[in-house]
Amino acid sequence: MTVKRRDFIATATVGAGAAAASTIAAPAIAQSAPEIRWRVASSFPKSLDTIYGGAETVAKRVAEMTDGKFQIRVFAAGEIVPGLQVLDAVQAGTVEAGHTCAYYYVGKDPTFAFDTAMPFGLNSRQQQAWMYQGGGEQLMNEFYKDYNVRSFVCGNTGTQMGGWFRNEIKGLNDIKGLKMRIAGIAGQVLAKLGGVPQQIAGGDIYPALEKGTIDGAEWVGPYDDEKLGFYKVAKFYYYPGWWEGGPAISFYANNDKFNELPKHYQSILQAATAEANNVMMAKYDVENTLALRRLVANGVQLRPYSKEILEACHKATHELYDELSKTNPKFAKIYTEWKKFRDDQHLWFRVAEYTNDSFLYQMSAAKK
Repeated sequence: MTVKRRDFIATATVGAGAAAASTIAAPAIAQSAPEIRWRVASSFPKSLDTIYGGAETVAKRVAEMTDGKFQIRVFAAGEIVPGLQVLDAVQAGTVEAGHTCAYYYVGKDPTFAFDTAMPFGLNSRQQQAWMYQGGGEQLMNEFYKDYNVRSFVCGNTGTQMGGWFRNEIKGLNDIKGLKMRIAGIAGQVLAKLGGVPQQIAGGDIYPALEKGTIDGAEWVGPYDDEKLGFYKVAKFYYYPGWWEGGPAISFYANNDKFNELPKHYQSILQAATAEANNVMMAKYDVENTLALRRLVANGVQLRPYSKEILEACHKATHELYDELSKTNPKFAKIYTEWKKFRDDQHLWFRVAEYTNDSFLYQMSAAKK
């Protein structure tokens, strides 16, 4: 087969051009996938594999999706900073990111609570809907600009239990003077009813309960609470945790560090936190069932809060919301949007979800 000279020259030129283009493009590709190392300070001990594991899920997936170029190392509470100082460390750039609960920082501003859970607020599905589709994420990240933080939803525990107590909590009189470890603005509600709220990191709760420094404590639910051993020093286990219907866990990224990431690294990080969010909720739903059976077998006494207590807490909660809205413009701005969303969600969930669930639970209890 004869090849014309001009055809050969044209082909050779194209081939040479392609080779040159690939040579030029290589550095650009390399630059778009830089090697990055982040440290994440967790508010949780390693022993709580589900909630602590949320950050590890993020680290694992980010590394896999970047061929190991973006490495995230997770440090348990106390390894870099105490569990309740994660926000400060991320804000200051001491670490690039943190895995924590926003309502630990309501002492700075009660508005933080919206990012985790509000008393008598949203369940886990409604919290996710608000954050992902209801404008919650945008509202919170606007608030977080003052703290140099970008926040992502990175876990949920589902409705939590209502706490462990050395003695029964039968009525409102039992709350007066009660020293209870309780997180978020629920502590302010408890104070309205005469209680004495305590803010204590997860790993420090057991010794405080054992020594009698506190009378009761709430943490998450059966799986984590069993690991922390609360049933050994307090036999009465109450429900529901009316202050945490669907508490979200937050992944805080230092805003400056986040903005320095290549765009596709930012997207990968966001996708990884969303995956961790789903994995955590699924694991808790499985493990809490098994753990609750073990706890009851160990002599734990399950008790529901009385209607008197729930109604009093509900009333005090909404009085507090009104008070905070009058004095805190940031809180008021988000509360207005959040409350409308919550009320709309309640309308929908009452129609199908609640009716269906209630009937099924009744049949299950009747063993039908």
